Amino acid sequence: MYRINFVFAKKGAMKYISHLDLMRLFTRAMRRADLPMKITEGFSPHPKFSIKRALKLGLESENEEASIVLKERISPETFKDKLQQQLPEGIEIKGVSQFAS
Repeated sequence: MYRINFVFAKKGAMKYISHLDLMRLFTRAMRRADLPMKITEGFSPHPKFSIKRALKLGLESENEEASIVLKERISPETFKDKLQQQLPEGIEIKGVSQFAS
């Protein structure tokens, strides 16, 4: 398992998206990007993904932090490129770092 930490910006019309909708947006974008996400086991399986802080509705931010656990190692550049292609205008990946778990 490999943890990818990334920083993203939320601005423009995307400032009106709620925290839960933002979580769904990232999960769906990662699926469309065909990233090897680690899925939890049990009754309600979901990706091991988290956003560090819940930003209030209507606020823009340049430095929001999030992390995802992947099943296999991919380069930070590949992760950023694949994910950014699937994200809407207003959500921008700023930086990516990788850690072995």
